[in-house]
Amino acid sequence: MKITVIGTGYVGLVSGVCFSEFGFNVTCVDNNLSKIESLRKGIVPIYEPGLDVLMSKNISAGRLEFSSNTQEAVKDTDIIFIAVGTPSQTDGSADLSYVFSAIEELSKSVNKDAVLVIKSTVPVGTTKSVKRFLLDRGIDIDVAFNPEFLKEGAAVDDFMHPDRVILGIESEKAKKVLSQVYRPLYVFNVPIVFTSLETAELSKYASNAFLAMKVTFINEIANLCEACNADVNDVALAMGLDKRIGDKFLQAGPGYGGSCFPKDTSALSDFAKRFGVSMPLVEETIRSNNARRQKMVEKILRVCHGTVENKKISILGVTFKANTDDMRDSPSIEIIKALQKYGAKITIYDPSFSDQAKKAFENVSWGQNAYDSCNDADVVIILTDWTEFRAMNLKELRKRVGRPLLIDLRNIYNEKEVESSGFIYCSVGRAFNE
Repeated sequence: MKITVIGTGYVGLVSGVCFSEFGFNVTCVDNNLSKIESLRKGIVPIYEPGLDVLMSKNISAGRLEFSSNTQEAVKDTDIIFIAVGTPSQTDGSADLSYVFSAIEELSKSVNKDAVLVIKSTVPVGTTKSVKRFLLDRGIDIDVAFNPEFLKEGAAVDDFMHPDRVILGIESEKAKKVLSQVYRPLYVFNVPIVFTSLETAELSKYASNAFLAMKVTFINEIANLCEACNADVNDVALAMGLDKRIGDKFLQAGPGYGGSCFPKDTSALSDFAKRFGVSMPLVEETIRSNNARRQKMVEKILRVCHGTVENKKISILGVTFKANTDDMRDSPSIEIIKALQKYGAKITIYDPSFSDQAKKAFENVSWGQNAYDSCNDADVVIILTDWTEFRAMNLKELRKRVGRPLLIDLRNIYNEKEVESSGFIYCSVGRAFNE
């Protein structure tokens, strides 16, 4: 079976590489010529652990190739996955222009026996709109929807060992073809769920919105913990031990960011209104998360006695989460820019050494490691919970800083451990005692 994946962004590239690891012949297509040339050389444009190894392996095996020619790539393929971006527009709705641009291009030469699968996150009804779009051009092929549930930083493992695979279909042919595509997962007893197109489309948004609400909820509980002298880490532990709740996405911090939660909650709220449905929980999640960044700025200012003017602040981690170079809607952007507005001098160290990060900030210094970036710092702030920050030699770090204030916005340390190293320690959802 031959597979074509259109779009070599995060979802498209991971999917294409993993499909080739399953043993299929895969062509990944993108209209960015320089990107395609880099991929052909085995250069991975994103920071994703393990992806480079799998990609090189399957290029060498002859199962994975890259192309900038959509029409050539789809004319004799068996299944086509659309995995292009659907970013938010100014009104919060999903921008589907990349999806329909890809459909328009492939319609010129598509194999009419192929199955077309939308993998991009799209509002309910989009896949049927794609079907009508093709019918208007005299092309009658089977369409399906297959949402992705990949976590950045663990995407390869998520693809190879998913919790479930959701497949929205309208025909037995699509069911048969997609069953073959995901047959390698049967050995792991992965649930393969076939649904209507609309159900599959909504399942993606519903999942992300619910997880975004969990993040926002524990952050609001953290606010209460600070006021009533409780410990949000222990509250989250108590909650997470309840199997009905689970312990995932209950880590208090500066709020969610990235490429999915912000745009998907906004898009869900937007298209729900178009169906005449109000979603106040989702809307409040968006509002509360947007306010979270400013609340973190206020917290930093309060701990710094109301001012950071001319203070040297060392920031550890700026990507929206660990194990990725993704800066899209990262809380660090708003927080750092606000601190600069208040006169702080910023030094940043991020283990990804992300080009995205360097483009996101102006007038900052960049450290080569965590220790050097903290030399003579008045304040050290942990913004991203990279693993290497969890095992820092705090006594060594204490020797390097100018003033011993550590603000941990990811709660990765034990209060007594930090204070025994000579630091004043401020975290999230726990009382601060200077």
